[in-house]
Amino acid sequence: MCGICGYVRKRQVTPKQLKRMNDTMVHRGPNDSGEESYPVSGGYRIGLAQRRLSILDLSSLGHQPMHSADERVIVVYNGEIYNYRELREELADYPFRSDCDTEVIIAAYLKWGISCVNRFNGMFAIALYDREEEALYLIRDRIGKKPLYYWYEQEELVFSSELKPIMVCPDFPGRINRAVLSRYLFQQYINAPESIYENVYKLEPGTILRFHGGQIYVSEYWSVRAAYEAAVRFPVESYEEAKDQLKMLLKRAVSLRMIADVPLGSFLSGGYDSSLITALAQENSSEPIKTFSIGFHEERYNEAKYAAAVAKYLGTQHTELMIGEEDMFSLVESIPKYYDEPFADPSQIATMMVCQLAREQVTVALSGDGGDEFYCGYNIYEKVAQAQKLDWLGGMVHGLSGLPVLKQLHMQDRLPFKVRVIAGNRDRETKTQFAAGNYPKAARAMVGGFCKGSALPVQYPVESSYPARDWQICRMLLDMDTYLPGDILCKVDRASMKYSLEARCPILDPDVMDFSYRIPHRYKYASGDKKHILKEIAYEYIPRELLDRPKTGFGVPLDKWLRGPLKDQLLFYSDYAFIKRQGIFDESYVPDMVKQYVETGDRGRGTGENYSGLSWAFFVFQQWYEYYHERITCGTL
Repeated sequence: MCGICGYVRKRQVTPKQLKRMNDTMVHRGPNDSGEESYPVSGGYRIGLAQRRLSILDLSSLGHQPMHSADERVIVVYNGEIYNYRELREELADYPFRSDCDTEVIIAAYLKWGISCVNRFNGMFAIALYDREEEALYLIRDRIGKKPLYYWYEQEELVFSSELKPIMVCPDFPGRINRAVLSRYLFQQYINAPESIYENVYKLEPGTILRFHGGQIYVSEYWSVRAAYEAAVRFPVESYEEAKDQLKMLLKRAVSLRMIADVPLGSFLSGGYDSSLITALAQENSSEPIKTFSIGFHEERYNEAKYAAAVAKYLGTQHTELMIGEEDMFSLVESIPKYYDEPFADPSQIATMMVCQLAREQVTVALSGDGGDEFYCGYNIYEKVAQAQKLDWLGGMVHGLSGLPVLKQLHMQDRLPFKVRVIAGNRDRETKTQFAAGNYPKAARAMVGGFCKGSALPVQYPVESSYPARDWQICRMLLDMDTYLPGDILCKVDRASMKYSLEARCPILDPDVMDFSYRIPHRYKYASGDKKHILKEIAYEYIPRELLDRPKTGFGVPLDKWLRGPLKDQLLFYSDYAFIKRQGIFDESYVPDMVKQYVETGDRGRGTGENYSGLSWAFFVFQQWYEYYHERITCGTL
């Protein structure tokens, strides 16, 4: 696990500047660093750099940038290739000097070319320069576990694991990408390929970028759509066969992710996903594995006791940290430093705290991420199923409300809130993304006319491209493409890397993902039972009574914070003069909207008019802008 950055440019980047770019990510790799640069054809110069968090082969032989034995290939890389030992056996003719997976990447490329990526089972962001082709390849793993940004402008390329190295690269203009702002405010994160800056992009999951002669070429080697479409043609009709094969694949995925030369543990919330992964890890270990959970002093939200019960049953070495609202609030100021573009999922705070707890004892932690998206776990999926059943009624209400006589009476405004949401849900491209009240409209109004028609729609208008008629399946595929990599995996990556901790996700193993598409949906959502097949596997390891319970969850008290200790700061950020001077948000809308939100209290709750999500996303943007963007403009970052 590391951080990488580099460039292919004609404009100068000195060795000192490249080192400065690299050192902005010291938290991603505190154990070692390396920077190299070389002249190449066409007046270009290439620079490659890496910060290393040592996990495999802790010796200096794992140092990067790493060269092939013949000096043809140079690699910097962030992540893990879990099947590297198997691949190494197929590459026995290569003169290996180390026992790390980085050198396997080099050997695999020399033998199989860029198609070698199809053989990699892992999470990775790879930058590989081929001297013979005079081409730089950027490669991102299938589901987007590891981040990779690139700035492409004036036939020059700069890349990095986070935005900070690009921010401090010489000549970076730092122009805000206004087109993505309303979508960010609504979604609370920015999904690939967009970023907060113009001409800076996230390499999309499952893609390869080739830079040669000033031009970029992006190709796809894996996608959610293609993988689902290929696998769904061969369903595993037998439930027992599906369950047995899924269990076998999960066991192998956990086993592969327990390969490390440093201490390893597991996050344990007491829910189905983390409990199953922990049980499989404990089964694969000769000694108690270390598990970590956080609990809340507020008893109605505290699920730590359930995690402790699972840990006791499995025999793990468990560590628990009880936290309160003040503990979480203390981390608010650190959000922009480590999430170096606006990111407003408030669960990032609790994630940072459990990562900090785990890092005190381990360097690698297993997690249960991916279980909800691949096995139908979120509550929204139940609502989606209900909406599909009522869609005909929504269409009828929408049609009747449009009649002139009823339109004059504003009949639709008099309908119950939920009925209005279903009646207004008429766009085929966003059928599963129904939104509360005026949220989409308000998100667009906050940006106003600054985008001049170029603003991205706040929802993702892509649903007709998914080969699924069942709305639940469609929404799950959409979440795999957007929410999972753009929010969940980004959140975990930044939170874990803040403390130099590597998080590994067995449920997102490529073989597990591909097989999940072959499992009939009725085995995932069985008579209203979400994640049915995953639960049934978990019950083989942990008594049902320790797992079956209503999930309470813990919501960060955004309203309380924004109307309390953060109120003055929020009002300052939304002040007319400040907004006017900043020139990003609509000064004729935002000041009144925020003031109304602050003064509304709970009166808007349940009506779609309580804009806590938009206000928090706005606050986080302004906090980020103050921390980074103004420093870039002044040249002090």
